[in-house]
Amino acid sequence: MNTPLPPADELALIDRELGQLDARRLYLLARRDWLLGQPAPLVWGAPAAAAAPGRPKEASAPGAQNLLLTLGAVLLAVAALAFTLISWGSLGIGGRSAVLAVVTAAALVTPAPLLRRGLRSTAESVAAVGLLLTVLDAYALFAVGMPAADADAATAYAAGAAAVLAAAWAGYGRALPALRIPLPAALLTAQLPLPLAALAADAGPAELGWALLATAALDLALAASAPARWPARAAWIPAAALGAGALLIGLSESAVAASAADAAAPAALLAAVAALGVAAAWRIPGAWPAATAGGLAAVAALGGTARPELAPGWAVVTHLALALPLLAAVRVTALPEPVRLGLARAGAGIAGLAALWGCAAAVTALAARLRVLDEVWAATTPAAGVPLAQPGVAAPVALLLAAGAARWLSRVLPGRPEPAVMAVALGWGGLFTAPLPLGLPVAAVLAAQLAVTAAAGLLALRSPDRPTAIAAGAVALLGAGNVSLAALDGRAATFAVLGLLGAGCAAGAAYGPAPRWARSGAAALAVGYATALVVALSALTDLAAPWWALPVLAVPAAVTAAGPRLGAQRLGAQRLAAEAAAGAAGLLALALACGDAPALALALALAGVVCAGSAVRADRRALGWAAGVLFVAAAWVRLASAGVGTAEAYTLPVTLPALAVGFLRRRRDPAASSWTAYGPGLAVTLLPSLAAAWGDPHWPRPLLLGAAALGLTLAGAHHRLRAPLLLGGGTLAAVALHELAPYVVQVVDALPRWLPPALAGLLLLAVGATYEKRLRDARRLRSALGRLR
Repeated sequence: MNTPLPPADELALIDRELGQLDARRLYLLARRDWLLGQPAPLVWGAPAAAAAPGRPKEASAPGAQNLLLTLGAVLLAVAALAFTLISWGSLGIGGRSAVLAVVTAAALVTPAPLLRRGLRSTAESVAAVGLLLTVLDAYALFAVGMPAADADAATAYAAGAAAVLAAAWAGYGRALPALRIPLPAALLTAQLPLPLAALAADAGPAELGWALLATAALDLALAASAPARWPARAAWIPAAALGAGALLIGLSESAVAASAADAAAPAALLAAVAALGVAAAWRIPGAWPAATAGGLAAVAALGGTARPELAPGWAVVTHLALALPLLAAVRVTALPEPVRLGLARAGAGIAGLAALWGCAAAVTALAARLRVLDEVWAATTPAAGVPLAQPGVAAPVALLLAAGAARWLSRVLPGRPEPAVMAVALGWGGLFTAPLPLGLPVAAVLAAQLAVTAAAGLLALRSPDRPTAIAAGAVALLGAGNVSLAALDGRAATFAVLGLLGAGCAAGAAYGPAPRWARSGAAALAVGYATALVVALSALTDLAAPWWALPVLAVPAAVTAAGPRLGAQRLGAQRLAAEAAAGAAGLLALALACGDAPALALALALAGVVCAGSAVRADRRALGWAAGVLFVAAAWVRLASAGVGTAEAYTLPVTLPALAVGFLRRRRDPAASSWTAYGPGLAVTLLPSLAAAWGDPHWPRPLLLGAAALGLTLAGAHHRLRAPLLLGGGTLAAVALHELAPYVVQVVDALPRWLPPALAGLLLLAVGATYEKRLRDARRLRSALGRLR
């Protein structure tokens, strides 16, 4: 009798068997559908004849045929090469000519009868061998007729041979149109004659570019003349490659031209590339990349002649000014769509490159203002924008021209948000950096930049378009930060700039029609600028830096006092943002006070007062916990700064009344939590005493604290109160750990180094083995704690 399987194993076995049955059923259904779709219908109920067993076919008949034909053609080609290169010299001139002529003629004539018999694949293979033999014929003629030719003569002969072969192969393909190989081979070979001829004539880069361009023009003419046939339709591929080569040669030669006269030849080549690109896009559907290349070449041709006479920055502006009219092609309906699209994209690409150049110059200039942080209020920042001295005024001009183009595109293409966003960003960059290279006084530069920042902020508040408003808000924030940084170089500038920006942000926060996110950001910035002003005013006094925390805390106190006046319905978002910024100001105040213990204690106490004042409101009750923590921390810091060694003398007078108040609270309200009633009072003494016990080398304090903690733990367990139980138990465990720590250290030092990792591994194995039991025990402990009050 078989032993029954465990339920889990039997269930897994049943699931596996069912899966196999489902897979077999799906296979049989698919096979049945395929059999029903065969031309000869099956007779229902008649037994099917058993199929004769056979091996599966791993290759189809056409595949095997093509493989054999390809191998045959390759072997014939190898034999022809071996004959031409190795056995050529063993025959006389007559024998050589006769052999090549007969073999070539036979290879070229044989495909015709093969095609009439329907053997197309065989004809293709033989025709490929024939084309290769014509190449070998050309090589043989060169070897016999020009044995001592130099490299230039060999290149010239190769150019002529390529032209003859291309023409012959094209005629051969037209004579036997069923063959697919001759016409593509002729197309590829036709790319070689003109470039090889230019190389043979020792032509320079410009002449080679003209040869590439002429070949590309022939390819495009072929593609436009017979677009229905696939070899002609594919002619745009080599045309694009050769045209790109000519464009690159023209651009490189124009870039290194030292004068306008030297730039004339590359400009002519670029102009021809532009004409060919536009013509190709005009005649060939979907060829907008050709028009794009043509637009780029036209701008480079016109700007290249002026570039040697201009400064680098103004050369960029010139190219940008020449490219902007190309954007207008999108509105010229008389042009074909590929031409309009390609020219517009060329103009947009050049404008984008010029805008990137202008942005790089502007970022360099604005980042240079970080030097003021090395020495604040030193009045050493130059009045003129030194970082913009190299590009000069050209960088802002380029940014403004690109911004104008983006603005025009945003009106032409109203459904796209990108042009409007780019217009805002580039326009702000141009206007904000325009005063830097003009040599204006610092006050004039800061005033102009403040005006630009205010305009961007106003646009963020009033723009109905959300992407535009977000972009305006971002650049306004960037501008405010940068001009504030620049203002730190002088005292008067600091107060003027921070005051104006703070007032503007406060006005923006109160602007009702603005979006909520914009008003919230303005409110937070207003609080931030108020904090910065207070720090600057504190720096004017003789106070040490830690004592600056006291006036800084006036900012969160003012926000807390103004909170009830900000209605939650109308200004709720602004109030929340302002309070968050006020909290950051409070943290700044505490950070400033960290260097002096009395100042830190006073700052913590004042911060607790502010939090307690906020906790009076019903929606800010949670800040009461923060106030309690701050008050306790202030007391600890003050005791530590005064050198108090017996903290209990100061904490017990607070703990006893607090516990009495908690006891009365529990009598009036039995549902009140033990944390609310007894937690603060117990923590006031237990935590400072525990901190003192860990640093006390004597035994009375740990003994007394441990006894008190044990009593609290027992009392909490007896009365089922969570706060005494957990606080007492935690303190007792910490005291015990403190007492055992020296012995644990001694034991650990005596143990071998391998024993702790081994014990840790065993512990992990034990925990993993009893994981389910541990979870059950944890749930029971949680339930027990939950039943406590």
